[in-house]
Amino acid sequence: MKKAFKIGKPFFEIGLKTYLYGEEAVALAVEADRLCEKYGVDIIFSAQYTDIEAISKATKSIKVFAQHMDPVYPGRGVGAVLPEALKAAGAVGVLLNHAEKPLTMEVLAQSIQRADEVGLATLVCAGSSVEGAEIACLNPDMILAESPALIGKGSRGPQDMEEIAKINHAIRQVNPDMPILHGAGITDEKDVYEIIRAGADATGSTSGIMKAEKPFEMMEKMIASVAEGWKKREEEKERQ
Repeated sequence: MKKAFKIGKPFFEIGLKTYLYGEEAVALAVEADRLCEKYGVDIIFSAQYTDIEAISKATKSIKVFAQHMDPVYPGRGVGAVLPEALKAAGAVGVLLNHAEKPLTMEVLAQSIQRADEVGLATLVCAGSSVEGAEIACLNPDMILAESPALIGKGSRGPQDMEEIAKINHAIRQVNPDMPILHGAGITDEKDVYEIIRAGADATGSTSGIMKAEKPFEMMEKMIASVAEGWKKREEEKERQ
């Protein structure tokens, strides 16, 4: 049975990858928790498996996600990431099918089913509009649309911004209510603002925050831009 997972729009995802761990990861999570409340923006915080419990205990508003999960059941499976273990550690969801941890559609379907059984929300990555539509058929909680070419190194151009509407249309032809996060190539708060204005329900950043001279300050600028971009979009809708 599909679990009840709620996330407000707009929202923001912070993916630590392997940039931060331990006390530094917890400190960033605590600051993200403060910003979540300050700006009224839901935040998904995708942490290392080993930090999930500490982060979940130190925060109250952010949504702590694991960076991957295997569709296994308790028992055999050395090195596998067990859904029940993530849940017990305090995770409320899981990121799946990232370009750095790709899954076949068969394994992805199994993973979403296992997450549903345990009560973990699913944020599933799609590298194109076609893949996004395929994934929408599997009924995850959210889709993260990102071009592999932009991850960690790219910068968004006009064509990438135009692609947002195309991807949204393809996915919502299958699932009209699917929340869609558009990520990759996010370097600063200006990128965040433009992506939200262009029609994204959410965006997120890893290297844009982690490699910034002042990560905490950049994180706040980005989250503030999510709120501002969404406000402007809603105001424009009301005037139409």
